Amino acid sequence: MQQPEFLNVEASFSPEGLKVEIIEGLNNANACISPKFLYDNLGSHLFTAITHLPEYYPTRTEQHIFQAYQAEIAQALGENTCLIDLGAGNCQKAESLFGALKPADYVAIDFSVQYLQDVLPKLQSNFPAIKMMGLGMDFSSHLSLPSTLPAIKRNFFYPGSSLGNFSPAQAAHLLQQIKMNSEGGGLLLGVDLMKADNVLLQAYDDPLKLTAAFNLNILRVVNGLIGSNFEVTDFRHTITINHTLQRVELYLQALRDVTVSWEGGRRDFKTGELIHTENSHKYSIKSIQELLSAAGFGHFQTWSDPNHYFALIYAQ
Repeated sequence: MQQPEFLNVEASFSPEGLKVEIIEGLNNANACISPKFLYDNLGSHLFTAITHLPEYYPTRTEQHIFQAYQAEIAQALGENTCLIDLGAGNCQKAESLFGALKPADYVAIDFSVQYLQDVLPKLQSNFPAIKMMGLGMDFSSHLSLPSTLPAIKRNFFYPGSSLGNFSPAQAAHLLQQIKMNSEGGGLLLGVDLMKADNVLLQAYDDPLKLTAAFNLNILRVVNGLIGSNFEVTDFRHTITINHTLQRVELYLQALRDVTVSWEGGRRDFKTGELIHTENSHKYSIKSIQELLSAAGFGHFQTWSDPNHYFALIYAQ
């Protein structure tokens, strides 16, 4: 039986480059840490746990759409293509479509290649006919696919609401790169639609505090990458719903005056000061189609749930 291939795109993971990026963010007037650092091995497991929470509507709503419209989705994407899963995580969403899509190749891309090494071998054993690859890559800055991929129709798969983590300019840049690499295929994209504040508050600050643990874990990731001395107990998870920019904003708020240091630098945080860790932009069908059109996509098929909480779009 064939085994999955694993590849790290080294340009995406220069330790010095990541260190510089983190320190620049911490030194900003308004401190920030890129959300990609949320997804180390522990962070990926915590996020998987979040998706099982009753308050976290995106995963179950998206799964409902997959189940309700699986035949239409499969017809739109076609069979025997190369399915490229962006931010694959535990690969379960792609796996749920394997029976209908019957891809010839499956490429799982994630920031944490270690996490893919844990989950992809079992997936390969369950679907031995599909050639699989795990690719460690920071595609938030550049989408660089290996030359060994077959030159067949490529369907990119970006479920969940991860596109919303990007600014509009960053999202447009990523979508342009996807279009350039699709080889006549397209993009099956999950998008979160704007909704009532109480639904968003429960989803992003759940009573069990799993999202808080997920957000706070980024401080441990940063400590490991730059040698800083963040203490998780010095901060708390907090969110803001920004109606002007149509997004949920995640922060870590200092509970007391604290000084965080690393080799060659330090940052003083006053009580109540914020570190921005993530944006989750929300869309309308009109706004996401406009963004896709600007990136070069010209044909759309859209599926949604009865509450219009979430949408799946196949763009070509």
